[in-house]
Amino acid sequence: MLLGKVIAEAAMRQRRFVTWLPAYGPEVRGGTSHCMVTISDQEIGSPYINKADTVIILNNPSLKRFSARVKDKGLLILNSSLASGGANRKVKMLQFPFTDIAIKLGNIKVANMVALGCYLRQKKIVKTKEMLEVFRFMAPAGKTDILEVNQRALQEGVKLGNG
Repeated sequence: MLLGKVIAEAAMRQRRFVTWLPAYGPEVRGGTSHCMVTISDQEIGSPYINKADTVIILNNPSLKRFSARVKDKGLLILNSSLASGGANRKVKMLQFPFTDIAIKLGNIKVANMVALGCYLRQKKIVKTKEMLEVFRFMAPAGKTDILEVNQRALQEGVKLGNG
């Protein structure tokens, strides 16, 4: 959820049209909760996305549930620490151990920010510098340690996105 919210905030700051549609349900951490983010230069008719240009998958249950939601020739970014397998169709697939990298950074919860860095390197939707400004804006007051680890996670993800 946070990954999508951060992307949406950054795109809004660039004066783009944005929708962020979270799907809160009975899922818990490690389940298949998700959100849909649409970024456009034109008004957006609906926040619902049937087939996405990019799908970022952080665990195996989500891989099973959402991998078919990426368009042909789209991008599938997969957290290989917690999900294995591949796309059955013609998509560009990047697999990196986001959770393992987050653990090495000292906070397993920043795996999503590692994935975000990988995504930004591929799609160039928002510059890293602008994303860091969003981190500062969204960080809880006085929590500089959280801000710093999120920044390091983003930068590690950008390094991965060379693929």
